Amino acid sequence: MSDQKAAPADIQPKSILDAKGLSCPMPLLRTKKEIGKLASGEILQVDGTDPGSRNDIPGWCERSGHEYLGEKEGSGFISFFIKKG
Repeated sequence: MSDQKAAPADIQPKSILDAKGLSCPMPLLRTKKEIGKLASGEILQVDGTDPGSRNDIPGWCERSGHEYLGEKEGSGFISFFIKKG
């Protein structure tokens, strides 16, 4: 999808959250909890299958002061990358 922000190829997450199989709002709720465990500037990778996360995660990052770094397509899931603000 051309309107989706692609994550940098060399991105190194500090933590990986497995949200595969969860539907809205669970991926975002788990993301909020997990990002709280990281220090400012660290990167969280969220692996999910809910297509709604493509809108939810970037929107939440904008509202909450975190930087949405983009996404990568996995095999049957999408990886989202967030830099903690």
